[in-house]
Amino acid sequence: MSELIQIVDSLENRISKLLHKLEVMRRANTELENELISIRSVQQQADKSVSDWEEKYNSLKLASSMLGSNTNKTEAKLKINTLIRELDHCIAQLSE
Repeated sequence: MSELIQIVDSLENRISKLLHKLEVMRRANTELENELISIRSVQQQADKSVSDWEEKYNSLKLASSMLGSNTNKTEAKLKINTLIRELDHCIAQLSE
């Protein structure tokens, strides 16, 4: 009978340890999830910043080519043609 009590005590002890480990893992998981949310937020801000800088760079490059820079004249012409096509499309939609 005492052997059975020892087995039960041993099982209770193991279960207690497992429950404690489970709680520790849950806390660690929650901390990691919060850290992940924070990192994703920082990543989104960085992506937006990169996008803004790329847009500014392209605008500056276009303005430079329009001011007489020979390096990007074809790109400027293509951009102007694209803008004209977009305007024509808008005018066509308005006239319908």
